[in-house]
Amino acid sequence: MDISQTISLGWAVAFLIVLIWIWNSLYIIKEWERGADLRLGRMMPEAKGAGLRLVFWPIETLYRLPLRIVTLDVPPQDIITRDNVSVKVNAVVYFRVIDPNKALVNVENFMFATSQLSQTTLRSVCGQAELDELLAERERINEKIQTILDADTDPWGIKVTKVEVKQIDLPQEMQRAIAKQAEAERERRAKVINAEGELQAAEKLAEAAHIISREPAAITLRYLQTLREIAAEKNSTTLFPVPIDLLKAFLPKPE
Repeated sequence: MDISQTISLGWAVAFLIVLIWIWNSLYIIKEWERGADLRLGRMMPEAKGAGLRLVFWPIETLYRLPLRIVTLDVPPQDIITRDNVSVKVNAVVYFRVIDPNKALVNVENFMFATSQLSQTTLRSVCGQAELDELLAERERINEKIQTILDADTDPWGIKVTKVEVKQIDLPQEMQRAIAKQAEAERERRAKVINAEGELQAAEKLAEAAHIISREPAAITLRYLQTLREIAAEKNSTTLFPVPIDLLKAFLPKPE
């Protein structure tokens, strides 16, 4: 092999090395991503933004982390409420990475860590509440879970934006008991409404009797009105009008 061939081979090897270096040094970071840069094992203070970025490989290493909101489905958790009722509760957690450097350095796997923390927090918060609170005050439970998760994930560079309890599964026995309770409540309301109607009717009848007692002709007019209503119907009812004055002789005399 002569000198020219050796030089050509050397240039080819050098060009190949440059191509390999460029291939490993150029990164395209998308708009919804940020790049955490490590130089000789040390984290750079500022994460790289979107666009074409040059990294001095192998001195530097770039890790791309997404900044979009992540929807985390929390699987159903077996929970015993404060009033000793066994239920299954599942939820959904919305969070996003706000500091890529913290998400890379302070936690090994922020997705797995957030998932496990969401499950334990859901069990803890729901276990401190009674069944009626879980069913009626779901908004307050959601806010409490979100506050706890947001405080715990803040050192990881994670922001929890929203937590929603999706479904609460009750045992069949508890569902029947709740149905009986609701039915009893409906019956109670019906009886109370009926009693209030009877009371109002009695009050109106007492007022009417008081008015009729002051005007003796009113009872005669009411009597004639009743006859007219009965006569308007096509029936075979036979009436024998008897003056009330004739019945006074049979009534006991006041002492």
